[in-house]
Amino acid sequence: MLQTLSPGTVRALKVLVFLLCLVPLAVLVLETFGVGGMALGANPVEELIHRNGKWGLKFLLITLAVTPLRRLTGWNWLIRFRRMLGLFAFFYILLHFLVYAGLDQRFDLAVIFEDIAERPYITIGMTALVLLIPLAVTSTRGMMRRLGRRWQQLHRLVYPIAILGVWHFYWQVKLDTLEALIYAAVLAALLGFRLAHWWRRRAPGRFSLSRSGHDRTAHARRSV
Repeated sequence: MLQTLSPGTVRALKVLVFLLCLVPLAVLVLETFGVGGMALGANPVEELIHRNGKWGLKFLLITLAVTPLRRLTGWNWLIRFRRMLGLFAFFYILLHFLVYAGLDQRFDLAVIFEDIAERPYITIGMTALVLLIPLAVTSTRGMMRRLGRRWQQLHRLVYPIAILGVWHFYWQVKLDTLEALIYAAVLAALLGFRLAHWWRRRAPGRFSLSRSGHDRTAHARRSV
């Protein structure tokens, strides 16, 4: 039943997913302004930094989960949501940086660059953000057509970006690393699935080459 969906259903689901992706932002806005008794806690700026960063990392992992889920279920329409999810990952990660740079450091470039140079977890996080920028810029269909095969090669950067993101979070939390380890386990499973799929695709060709080589050797021995 879910193998194929009508274009209208996919469009409706896209709207729903888009709105759901905005829920974390809406909650943060309500907490920032204390609506309905909601609050960010004793250190609101730090909470905003962490929450945006974690949501960016979650959306990055959700984006990476689209292809394995599509292959396991046969729901090819899931691929229609991958770009949106990836852009939301970039959006929350960019907010993560802007809150740090603007509210925490008051856009003091000297302090920001000093942090990037001297604090390894910020160095790693900044590297991931810089690598994400060309992926966000080239996410349109027009750029896909323009870049051709290079588009796929460029967007494979999402794998090291995800690794850097989990690494950044792990180093940043310092003591309570359980959540970071959960993200690392999820990422390892997603990358492992892709590696296994790549290996299965290559294995039949390798077996065929090995078998044909073995047959040629046996035939040569019989001829002798």
